[in-house]
Amino acid sequence: MMRNKNNDNNGNSLKTKWGNRFIIAAIIQGGIMTGMALTTVAFQLLTTDVDIIQFLSLSFEGPAKWFFIGIILYLILIVAIAVTAVFYTHLEINLKRKFSKVSNMLAWIHLFGMNIGGPGTTILMIFAGLAGSGVLSLFIEGKLGNQDVAILTSFIPFIAFFIVILSIGVICGGIAYLMAYRSKS
Repeated sequence: MMRNKNNDNNGNSLKTKWGNRFIIAAIIQGGIMTGMALTTVAFQLLTTDVDIIQFLSLSFEGPAKWFFIGIILYLILIVAIAVTAVFYTHLEINLKRKFSKVSNMLAWIHLFGMNIGGPGTTILMIFAGLAGSGVLSLFIEGKLGNQDVAILTSFIPFIAFFIVILSIGVICGGIAYLMAYRSKS
């Protein structure tokens, strides 16, 4: 008798709600990052006066480092979201754990916290690096602006706010994971 690929030996469905949700979130975040990269490349093609990335890399000691750190952290975030999907898949399929109403709510907070707090933090860092380095003026005025380190200070409270959202999400996710792990199948 042929076995359906979607069922295990006990006839139970091999579906993972939370694993799928986090994979979809990682795909969406990857799409956002790709869109940002394509926008930068397209703008660079339209602007022949300044090599944006070369300018930013030459001024790495100043506000431009926020741009690069924001990009790197965003890429790490995308990987973290995808790895989180693996954790939830392990719980739901391999360990056959069920989520209670409370652990489901905590997992939702985890999903939203990672996908609102993480991108909010990193995108603001990227934007602050562009603004502080003067590159943002290229997008707005068509010419390179002056470097202004003081601009970075105005971004700190907003970045901190999004870090709090990210942290709450990750903490709630850890609690949800432990609750589901300790639950009986």
